[in-house]
Order: sequence, then structure tokens, then C-alpha cells
Amino acid sequence: MKRKPAAPVFKPYVMGQPYLLPPSYDHLIEPGHLVRVVSEVIDRLDLSPLLGQYKGGGASSYHPKMLLKVLVYAYTQKIYSSRKIAKALRENIHYM
Repeated sequence: MKRKPAAPVFKPYVMGQPYLLPPSYDHLIEPGHLVRVVSEVIDRLDLSPLLGQYKGGGASSYHPKMLLKVLVYAYTQKIYSSRKIAKALRENIHYM
């Protein structure tokens, strides 16, 4: 007697399924990744000369420490174009 082949079984696929809680970037980036090293090194730097260059007033801006982390990490990845860095910030978890 010939057996009927088993039907394939797939994991559920739901495109718009929301998370109960959004994932933290910290949980999505593996320990020891270069982006963590860059962040830790820059956190240890004295950036007071850089911060002293900013004048008060006007609209709020991104923190210079965060921008420096983005630039240094991008340069380690051989990305020098501001447009490519902006694209990576939108699409790559390591830049976010």
C-alpha cells in the first residue's frame, strides 16, 4: 500500500504582527560586536572641548557624542559618504 506524502509544515508567517513590547537594540546586537567597542571607547573620552564649541539657543540637535559614535563606526566599516551613513542609520541595526 502506497503512503500519501506528508504535507509540508511551516512556521506561522504574519507580516503585520505587532510585538507585545518592542525589542531593545541592546538585545539585538551580539556581545563583543565592534559597535559596542566603539561606543564604550567614545563613552570614556573627555569630549568637553568638543561640547564647548556648541552655542546655546535654537532648536535641539543630536548629541555630539552620538554623532561621533556613528561617524567612527561608519569609518570602521569603510563608509565615508554622508548619504550612505544616513541610509545605514535607517536600515542597519548596528547603526541605530
